[in-house]
Amino acid sequence: MPVKIRLQRHGKKGKPFYWVVAADSRSKRDGRSLEKLGTYNPNVNPASIELDIDAAVQWLQNGAQPTDTARAILSYKGALLKNHLLGGVKKGALTEEQAEAKFQAWMDEKNSKIEAKANSIAKAKEEEIAKQLEAEKEISEKRQAAADEAENEAIRAEADAKAAAEAEAKAEEPVEDDTPQTIDEAAEEAKKEEK
Repeated sequence: MPVKIRLQRHGKKGKPFYWVVAADSRSKRDGRSLEKLGTYNPNVNPASIELDIDAAVQWLQNGAQPTDTARAILSYKGALLKNHLLGGVKKGALTEEQAEAKFQAWMDEKNSKIEAKANSIAKAKEEEIAKQLEAEKEISEKRQAAADEAENEAIRAEADAKAAAEAEAKAEEPVEDDTPQTIDEAAEEAKKEEK
């Protein structure tokens, strides 16, 4: 029976979630599988991959052929490297301790790269949030300044209207006229001025 290591789709529309399985190549994509080897979630950044490396290596040594995507996942998690190193151990090129040391060194390097990528993504996200907050603060300050300016303008307009009303009220008040109305009054005023 030809065995394939492939992805079996789960999840919902627009949010795929995959199981990495060893299945008969004649079975349906989401049909019966021989063994579940792990999971793959492409919806997060970086993609979340859980894989039983030893089980995957066992299936590879038994002749299972991975599909292209499954091969990329197995390579990413180191299953293909471990299979290659175990092949070297069988041929006598390496000891088991050397193979395990090489595999562990590769895993440490890979984990540090993944962690660095996750940190850079988190840092970029924090910077984006900080930029958005700064932009929102700037817009809020402009809005507040415009509101203050409009309030000051309204106060000035009210003060101007009040001053104009007072000036108009003064203009409408009866003014005592200093001009004499008759000749006799003019003569009396002239006498007062002379004294």
